[in-house]
Amino acid sequence: MSHLGLHLKELYKYRELLWVLTAREIKVRYKQTSLGVLWAIIQPLSLMLIFTMVFSYFTKINSEGLPYPIFSYTALLPWTFFQTAVQFGSMSVVNNSGLVTKVWFPREILPLSSLLAALVDFLIAGLLLIGLMIFYGTAITPNIFWILLLIPLQMVITAGINFLLAAAVVIFRDLKFVIPLGLQILFYATPVIYSINIIPDRFFKLVLANPLTGLVDSYRKILLQGQPPNFYYLSSSLISGIILLIIGYWFYKRVDKRFADII
Repeated sequence: MSHLGLHLKELYKYRELLWVLTAREIKVRYKQTSLGVLWAIIQPLSLMLIFTMVFSYFTKINSEGLPYPIFSYTALLPWTFFQTAVQFGSMSVVNNSGLVTKVWFPREILPLSSLLAALVDFLIAGLLLIGLMIFYGTAITPNIFWILLLIPLQMVITAGINFLLAAAVVIFRDLKFVIPLGLQILFYATPVIYSINIIPDRFFKLVLANPLTGLVDSYRKILLQGQPPNFYYLSSSLISGIILLIIGYWFYKRVDKRFADII
């Protein structure tokens, strides 16, 4: 615990560097693009339109009595946040090798800056969700305040995975080819394009072990149905998230002293 306190103290001391690297990542990501940050909305919007066409017109899928566009977009929003954060966060150390080898700073700033940059995208894309909720006449209830728990929980889950992968990619470079495939598999193992209610009982515990499952279902519950989250599903995500953060951060700090030598 004393080591953790020292790490957190160092991180707080270098908080301005975290903001600088986050801002730089956002700028670099959209530099020389015509639409700029609008791409944060275009990606989940495009997927929503494609899935709506496929699962509303070509084949029907249970959307819990909700219009499929808002049903899918509400899940695509946190999924895109997760996917973007992991794609950039897992490569954050390798892509900043020049910085790592020349200057000392708390190395966890690198995957954290990718996470915060993805959070900005998430908040921008959330504006379209507000528009969809108004368009479809979705009722707002006090349960919407549960989102103040869901977003930090998603950051905990994603930070844990980012720490783990960012350190692992430095050691095993082939992982950078495996991660996109893993994300694609995880997408279909997460109830983004389908309802959690259609998962067969024999697979349910396996799907629930995915920390994003309870998270995505909770977003739908509080935003679209005006209900509190299913606490069994959400507690599963919370426990998984804490375990991932502990393991990921422990592994990252075990390896980060050797980053400059390995890179």
